[in-house]
Amino acid sequence: MAWSEILTAVALLLVIEGMLPFVRPGRYKQLVAQIVRLTDSQLRTYGLSAMIAGILLLFFVRG
Repeated sequence: MAWSEILTAVALLLVIEGMLPFVRPGRYKQLVAQIVRLTDSQLRTYGLSAMIAGILLLFFVRG
């Protein structure tokens, strides 16, 4: 894996992460407030689910 691929992935992550606060800053604040109220185990479960979905998508796309 080349460094350019890793940096491309990081750049895309930053673009996607920045979309919601740019387009809907009020909704983003509400979302962050809801995240703060989650327990650690709930947050870990969501994080694990996101990682698994990302890995599956990566395997599907990259073959």
